[in-house]
Amino acid sequence: MNDQLILTDLFDNEIGHMSKEETHRSGRLHRAFSVFIINDGKMLIQKRNKNKYHSGGLWANACCSHPRYGEALTDSVRRRLKEELGISCEFRELFDFVYFTEYGEELFEYEYDHVFLSEYTGGFDFDREEIEELRWINFDELKSEMLEEPRKFSSWFMIAAPKVLKLISER
Repeated sequence: MNDQLILTDLFDNEIGHMSKEETHRSGRLHRAFSVFIINDGKMLIQKRNKNKYHSGGLWANACCSHPRYGEALTDSVRRRLKEELGISCEFRELFDFVYFTEYGEELFEYEYDHVFLSEYTGGFDFDREEIEELRWINFDELKSEMLEEPRKFSSWFMIAAPKVLKLISER
């Protein structure tokens, strides 16, 4: 929680930095990223560790985090893929979006989220403090679960995943 996050305006221009804890307690807009990993018609999703400070026990994309102040976005993606999943892989940015979620009176996610896609076929050595469970899920099954049980998924996943699935289907 002591990492310095990059504060941005609505157009992702850097306007300062602040500790991760203070950023989330004050509800300041900051830079973040979400990595989606696919393979053979399936998407890798993670169940966040139930002890995470927000969204614990919810399903989300394979990896998500924040670049640290002074760290390039792609460098932070590589770092977190290694730290969270124990992998190195190629990825490309698909799109970005801004979202706001309130988790209580003093905890907010207000992120300028960059969404990346990777096609990966290897194994994982994931960090159990971050991730409770990993699961490959067929695209159609994922769509059905998202429609029928949206509360099982993180707020940012519910925004980004349909866009990722649509882009995948169009290629």
